[in-house]
Amino acid sequence: MPRKQPGLSRRGIAVPASPIRRLVPYANKAKAEGAEIYHLNIGQPDIETPKEMIDAYRSFHDKVLAYGPSDGLPVFREAIADYWREWDVKIAPDEVIVTTGGSEAILFALLATCDPGDEVLVPEPFYTNYLGFSTAASVKVVPVPASVENGFRLPAKGEFTKRITARTRGIMFSNPGNPTGVVYSAAEVGVLGDLAREHGLYLYADEVYREFVYDGARFESVFHLKDLDEQVIVLDSVSKRFSACGARVGCLVTRNRELLDSCLRFGQARLCPPTVDQLAAAAAYKAPKSYLTEVLEEYGKRRDVLHDCLSEIPGVTAFKPAGAFYTVAKLPVADAEKFAIWLLTDFRLEGKTVMVAPTAGFYATEGSGLDEVRIAYVLNSTHLKDAIRILAAGLAAYPG
Repeated sequence: MPRKQPGLSRRGIAVPASPIRRLVPYANKAKAEGAEIYHLNIGQPDIETPKEMIDAYRSFHDKVLAYGPSDGLPVFREAIADYWREWDVKIAPDEVIVTTGGSEAILFALLATCDPGDEVLVPEPFYTNYLGFSTAASVKVVPVPASVENGFRLPAKGEFTKRITARTRGIMFSNPGNPTGVVYSAAEVGVLGDLAREHGLYLYADEVYREFVYDGARFESVFHLKDLDEQVIVLDSVSKRFSACGARVGCLVTRNRELLDSCLRFGQARLCPPTVDQLAAAAAYKAPKSYLTEVLEEYGKRRDVLHDCLSEIPGVTAFKPAGAFYTVAKLPVADAEKFAIWLLTDFRLEGKTVMVAPTAGFYATEGSGLDEVRIAYVLNSTHLKDAIRILAAGLAAYPG
């Protein structure tokens, strides 16, 4: 008699596939067949990493690559504290927990503050891994819908209030927004602060793209909110700031000592974040100010190119994002995922095609975002123009 095989956990079954990466097999097959693909699906910049960071990797000559402290190397934590002073925020090095990318910061924050079955409110659409890590932590994401028609501004305060229950632990959001590129005003961040005070909630603030704000818009950190030291948790990463996605160095920053102690214990369980990458990341913060100034200028040009090109495509609804390096576009198709797959399997223009991220995976509300895609403007302007030309041709030819 055959033995019964063990099955997966409910958590293992429920955790969603990444809408950013799950179409990769189609892309790999297309490349194997000789197609050139413009990757608009993933936030992998083509901008050079700071020389200071690369030089730090090259200058590492220790004979043993040893464990580091569970909460991160002092040199990197001090670099983060110095960095925050430039934003008029006083952060002590021991208020920083270094993580393996910003992803681990999200997971640590949820595990330290939520029990299974607890809830977090999230403006929707949202960075897809909020849902993945919440599922892994057995936490329920409660979406608060925003809309492309009004540029994905923060939903009204009442939309949050009516979704708060006895299980609500906090509000998780990105500012500037991924996937939307929205930048919340000081008044909108203030609304989130009011909700946290009035209902005793945490604010899980993903501020990874804070440098990338255009047209004179002002970034407002949750650290500027008053009387919320115990409730503010900032999630951060060097990946996008320094075009260093492969370094996998992030951090969780909070003044809540009890929370820091809990996160440290999670950190001890995984031993330590990457050692050499932290040394390199600390060096990146010593890059001249002109590095980020030039990067911001370049992304601003790309954003304008993308918006102008998308605006010329019949049936496409898009807005000009104020921050980050993404936008969400509504397409004249019934199912953006089927269209994205078709582009990879069936469509070529001069031997080229494009890869986009279907936005349905950035929503928790079933049926939302089916006709939308996230586009990352991480290609140079020449390639970006060509990519949108191909996208437009694909839309015109698409039988669906």
